[in-house]
Amino acid sequence: MHFRPLVASLALLASLAGAFPPLNAKAAEPEWRHAVSALGTPKYEPDFKHFDFVNPDAPKGGTLNQIAQGSFDSLNPFVVQGTSAAGLPGGTILGGYLYDTLLSRAIDEPATNYGLLAEAIAYPDDFSWVKFRLNPAAKWHDGQPITVDDVIWSFDILKAQSPIYNKYYHDVTKAEKTGDREVTFTFASGGNRELPGIVGEFPILPKHWWEGTDQSGKKRDITKPSTEIPLGSAAYKIESVDFGKTIVWSRVSDYWGKDLPSNVGRNNFGSIRYEYFRDANAIWEAFKKGGFQDYRGEPSIGRWMRNYDFPAFTRGDVIKAVYPQRSSGRMQGFLLNTRRDKFKDIKVREALNLAFDFESMSKNVFFGQYKRIDSYFSGTELASSGLPTGKELEILQAVKGEVPEGVFNQEFKNPVSDTPQAQRDNLRKAVSLLRDAGYDQKNGKLVNTTTGQPLTIEFLADDPGDERTIGPFMTNLRKLGIDAQIRAVDAAQYAARVNDYDYDVMAIAGIGQTLSPGNEQRDFWGSSTADTPGGRNYMGIKNPAIDKLIDRVIFARDRDELVAATHALDRVLLWNYYVVPQWYDDRIKIAYWNKFGMPDKQPDYAGVDPLSWWIDTAKEQALKARAQ
Repeated sequence: MHFRPLVASLALLASLAGAFPPLNAKAAEPEWRHAVSALGTPKYEPDFKHFDFVNPDAPKGGTLNQIAQGSFDSLNPFVVQGTSAAGLPGGTILGGYLYDTLLSRAIDEPATNYGLLAEAIAYPDDFSWVKFRLNPAAKWHDGQPITVDDVIWSFDILKAQSPIYNKYYHDVTKAEKTGDREVTFTFASGGNRELPGIVGEFPILPKHWWEGTDQSGKKRDITKPSTEIPLGSAAYKIESVDFGKTIVWSRVSDYWGKDLPSNVGRNNFGSIRYEYFRDANAIWEAFKKGGFQDYRGEPSIGRWMRNYDFPAFTRGDVIKAVYPQRSSGRMQGFLLNTRRDKFKDIKVREALNLAFDFESMSKNVFFGQYKRIDSYFSGTELASSGLPTGKELEILQAVKGEVPEGVFNQEFKNPVSDTPQAQRDNLRKAVSLLRDAGYDQKNGKLVNTTTGQPLTIEFLADDPGDERTIGPFMTNLRKLGIDAQIRAVDAAQYAARVNDYDYDVMAIAGIGQTLSPGNEQRDFWGSSTADTPGGRNYMGIKNPAIDKLIDRVIFARDRDELVAATHALDRVLLWNYYVVPQWYDDRIKIAYWNKFGMPDKQPDYAGVDPLSWWIDTAKEQALKARAQ
């Protein structure tokens, strides 16, 4: 659940502002399109040959070695039970390595999708439905064609049994066959301009395989965890599995979609091998040794600044690289579980934010390299600032009286502890808020004056090393009389506890945001998802005002209204103190063993695309020679 922040550029959004057609435009017969964008015109024309950040002649072959943390016990990623293997689409609506989707998400432009299983897409001006025309060449790895029936069955079964898909596609009411190769999805209402694109992003599953029997003759059941290697359709298939230890993916040589423009120059590795390690320290040691993890995103600024001094790095076999990140905003923080009575009072939540001393951590732990999170959409134009005005203020007036008054008359600012006096002042304010919430100190412990129960907080973490960043916060909480502890558990326990919302505070966790927010906001903070096991409303938010603002985001009629509605939602989330905001970086930091060939450029929007890299055999042989 570690999330290291990445910052987004606003230039593209600025250039596209106002590019939406008005909803009251005269209806016309929908045209078939090669792509769809929620932010205006797609970058690439219908006859494009490949993305411009790839090498179309990249050689194929070789092995990409990767590492995963923890363990796994299932190859069915569509159930809450069990832990699915690396490369499968667990925790995301996309298809992972195994399953193609109707559309392929672009990574060098925001909120844009190009054809994959679907060769064309059409939708009306009011966004009340969308239809896809399947590519006649699309087939499963067993050679059978991918059909409209597969699409409809996949949508129905995923929405019926998966909390993520059910909430994400809440407004999609029906999928039906409307032609030999055409499938149409009908929406509950018009006006959601994001839906045509995101309907194209769920994995299409093989109906004939899941409704069949395994080698023992037992009927397969998609509602339960499985150890059987599943049938897929995408560029890779599972070659071998050693449960809990290793999974190896192999490139499909006759993959049906290898020559599609969105695939040319990508998926170059002959195989991708994931080795599982127990914890982050073991992973780091394995990376330094070589042969286990060929590249890593570096989440620790301390390690980035101090620990790249091992022999392989010194001799140039390991290289550090930094890329700008423009594809998303984020909220990273200590996520407070408001299902627990202790966090239901907003005064308690605000007091915890006052106790967090970012400035000291920035100086002593982060080398001054991180910025403080001050928005749920940090780093983008979607982040609120100043006081609400114009369209944003108009939207907020609809929930006046249901939200903290500060939303209207104060700019939200995190407390600053840049001097000893400021630190003391913030702790005094925290004490005052806690008293107002019904707590008082007795024998050095903060106790609820009504129940007599002490205030305790347990931070749930999946890495013992997190204590270095959680520890200073816990020290300040103890100064207030709060009994603060950290509970570091292995990856499987962590996933199980998160799925069941069995925690006080998620220690270092984040929620990423696209530049075109929409349906996923219900999953993040909507009342309807707060009690759904395996969901992403980690804080358990049940707030009618926020539900109303989410709808304003989803059904925004143009870009200006979307930005204003997102500002309003962001502002109300901040003023409710559901999170103690942490820190973010505006760079992607990667270290890799010098065995890769890379295109001359990386995608401007995502920052880096390892799937467009390839194995340079000369470099790889040189590495092996030096290791002997």
